[in-house]
Order: sequence, then structure tokens, then C-alpha cells
Amino acid sequence: MPKAKGKSRRQKYSYNLNRKRLYRSARRRAAPRIACSHIRHAWDPTKSVAQNLAEMGLSEDPNKAIPIPKKQLLGMEVESDGRQQGKKIVRKPYVVNEMEYEASLPEKKSNTLSRDLIDYVRYMIQNHGENYKEMARDEKNYYQDTPKQIKRKINVYKNFYPDEYKDFIASLKQEKMDVQ
Repeated sequence: MPKAKGKSRRQKYSYNLNRKRLYRSARRRAAPRIACSHIRHAWDPTKSVAQNLAEMGLSEDPNKAIPIPKKQLLGMEVESDGRQQGKKIVRKPYVVNEMEYEASLPEKKSNTLSRDLIDYVRYMIQNHGENYKEMARDEKNYYQDTPKQIKRKINVYKNFYPDEYKDFIASLKQEKMDVQ
């Protein structure tokens, strides 16, 4: 059996590859990635993660922040040791306040459909009404949607823009009455 072509050749050395940079970037210590902009602006790179979070009034370990109470064993009360954790000074309370304010804002609805899909659905309804089989055979059905797919697209349009859909249907009925 013959050998695979090109297997016996030696590998070429890549002169354009900077190996020093690759080695250096692998050794470099990565800074923590912070998603919240409020925390990012208040972050002090000279301090540790625990110190930064403590200054902002946040907890590094959620299990220590809100400890799970020990269950009572066989009806007996578990004695608690009289030690209380020392109060930590919050030097940057504005971070927590801004985060709470942002969380309390109502979420925007970003449900929109593309203009092409809206035009497609309006065209189909205007020319064919509720006849989905006829819509599937229409020449404007470029993507060759089946009747069920077209029906699903129309239902999505109805759900996203109910007022606009009602006005559109009312205008179609008005046009039919004007023609007759």
C-alpha cells in the first residue's frame, strides 16, 4: 500500500510567528473581567478582589454574607457561639445604590420584526386573505414557505403588532366596501 502524499516531508519553520509575544501573554496574570460598569469605575487595581468588594458593600462569598442557619437536631436547640462578625466599613455605597436603581427600572420590550417580514405578511394578507395554500403558491413566496410556516409568520405579526394588525384589517374591509 502506498504512503500518503506529503507525510514524509519535514515541517517548514514559520519565520513570521512571534514566539516571544505568545510566551509572554500566556504568563501574564489576567485582571478580573468586570461586567457591571458601576463596579468597573469604582474598582481599585492596587487592592485585592475581597478588599474592593468589601469597600463597595458587596460580598466576595455569598455563603458568608447570608449564612444558612444550622437545623435543629432532634428538637434540641443548637447553641450559637457569641461571636459576631465585625462590621465592615462601606466606603463606596454609591455602587450598590446605582445597581439597585438600575435593577428597579422596568425592562424595555425589544420585540420587533424586520421590515421585509412585515411587508411580506401584509402583502399576503392583502392579496389572499386567510387562504394559506394560495399564499404558498404565490410568486412573492421567495423562500418557498409552506402554508403552516406562512400562518406562523402571520401569527407572529399579530402578536407583535396587535393594534397595527387590527387597523390593517379594518382598512382592507373598508377598501372592499368602497369597491362594491
